[in-house]
Amino acid sequence: MLYITRKERFNAAHKLHRKDWSDEKNMEIFGKCSNPNWHGHNYDLFVTVKGNINADTGFVIDLKYLSQLIKDKVVEKIDHKNVNLDVDFMEGKMASTEVLAQAIWEQLADAIAAQGCALHCIKLYETENNFVEYFG
Repeated sequence: MLYITRKERFNAAHKLHRKDWSDEKNMEIFGKCSNPNWHGHNYDLFVTVKGNINADTGFVIDLKYLSQLIKDKVVEKIDHKNVNLDVDFMEGKMASTEVLAQAIWEQLADAIAAQGCALHCIKLYETENNFVEYFG
């Protein structure tokens, strides 16, 4: 079993906020991340695929295909957008990095499986110090 990773980047705004909570409670729980005027991040996304090497190609997955898949299903939908308002696969979800990583998994897993391998991990850096790893 081999693991191969593709890195992509995107920039997006969001806020952590529950409509059913007061502004004071949102500020207490989410701090400055609940800023009513939003805030943004330069995200680094690592998509790790696992599988066996294809004898014909020498690949676990064609990285050009994987890159385009990530761009089509994630980056084009989220880059320079508002996660809370503009991203179809985040509709009705909390815009935390944890939930975003799970939603990205859902966007990619089936298409990767159709290539004869499996999605192993989504690693999403929100900042240089904060990141999430999701293994499905």
